[in-house]
Amino acid sequence: MRKESQSYGPDDKDKRILEILEKDSRASFVDIGRELGMSEGAIRKRINNLIRKRIIRKFTIETSLPSLDALILISTMPEVPSPQISKEISTIDGVSWVYETTGQYDISVLVSGANIAFINSCIDKIRSIRGVVHTNSLIVLRRW
Repeated sequence: MRKESQSYGPDDKDKRILEILEKDSRASFVDIGRELGMSEGAIRKRINNLIRKRIIRKFTIETSLPSLDALILISTMPEVPSPQISKEISTIDGVSWVYETTGQYDISVLVSGANIAFINSCIDKIRSIRGVVHTNSLIVLRRW
C-alpha cells in the first residue's frame, strides 16, 4: 500500500480526470471510468482524493447569460501578508479567481457579475480590506 506524502501531486490518471472535468464538470464517474478504462469506484476515490488534497477546489459552470467580467489589479502594503489579503478577497461574492502575481501589482482578481454596479460593489469591498493600498480595474470587452 502506497504511503501518501505531504507533497502529493496528481499522477497521469489524475491529470486525465482533471482534463475531462475541465471540459465537462458534470461528467459522471461511470463515463470518466469508461474513457480511462477504470471502474466507477476507482474514479470516485481518485476525485474524492483530489478534492481532499484541494487540487480540485470547486466545480463550476459557464452560462450564456449576459455577464460582465473585470480584472482588478491590486497593490498591497508589505506589512500585511499577500496570502492573508488574497484569502479575504476570495470570500467576496463575484470573485472567480485570485492570483498572487509579480510585477507592479501584488494580486490580480477576476470578478464576474450581472452589471457594472455589481462589479463596483466588489471593487469597494476589495478596497476596504486592510492592506489594500491601490486598485486598477480593467473591464473585459471580449473573450475567446
